[in-house]
Amino acid sequence: MSFEYTPPKYAQLIAELERRIDSGEYPAGSLLPSEHTLMAEFGMARPTVVKALGVLRDQGWIVTHQGKGRFVRGRPAIPTSRQPRTGRGLLDRAETQVASKVLAAGSVEAPNRVATYLGVEPATPVICRKILIERDGEPNEISSTWVTAEVGEGTALAEDADLRQGVRRYVESAADVSLDHIIEHVTARNPAPGERELLNVEISAALLSVHAVACDATGKPWVVVETVLPGDRHELEDAYPIR
Repeated sequence: MSFEYTPPKYAQLIAELERRIDSGEYPAGSLLPSEHTLMAEFGMARPTVVKALGVLRDQGWIVTHQGKGRFVRGRPAIPTSRQPRTGRGLLDRAETQVASKVLAAGSVEAPNRVATYLGVEPATPVICRKILIERDGEPNEISSTWVTAEVGEGTALAEDADLRQGVRRYVESAADVSLDHIIEHVTARNPAPGERELLNVEISAALLSVHAVACDATGKPWVVVETVLPGDRHELEDAYPIR
C-alpha cells in the first residue's frame, strides 16, 4: 500500500515564495505582496499566510519594516562554523533575551534518557530547570536543562529568576570546567502529559525533541538541554561543507 504525503498549506506557500525569490521573480529589495494579496492568490486563510511569512522572516528570506511592509532579502547565506548550531544556541541563550516563563526549577529524579546522557543512575536526584518560551504571544517551545546536583545546587539554575546569561556560563563557572563540544539527539514524538496544554497542541501532534549534551574535552557530559518544539511551527535546518 502506498501513501502520498501532501505538505501543509503554509509549507506549500513557503516553498512557492522561496522559489519566486530564488528565480528573481521577487528580487532582493522588492516589496513582498501583502497578506491580503497572498490570501486571494493562494486561497489561504490569514493565519496560514502569517505563519508562512513568519518562517520566511525567521530564516532570513524576508525582512519586515514597521509601517512599510515585508521586503525580500534573498536566499539566506549558508551558515558558517562561527554561527551557532541548535545545541550551542540553547546553551548560550539568556532567558532575559526571550519571552519566557519559569515553570520549574529544583531537584527532581533524572528521567532514564537524561540519566543516560549525564552518565548517572536513573532516578538520581538532579537539578532541572524548565521554561516556556513564547513568540508573538503564542507558546512556542519548552526548554529543559538538567545538571547533576553537585553542579546545580546553590546556583541560579535552581532559582525562579530569569537567567541573565546562557546555561553554559553557569555550568562552566559552577563546575570549573570548559565545555568543549555538543552531541545532539533529535527525535519526533507525541506530547507528554502537560505538554499538550502548555504548547496548545492536539494529543496527536508531532513534536520535535532536541537533546543537546554538552561535554568537556575528555567527553565527560556536564549538562543536558532539551527543547521541545511543535512540529508544525518549526523546521530544523543545518548547512555544512562537504569537503
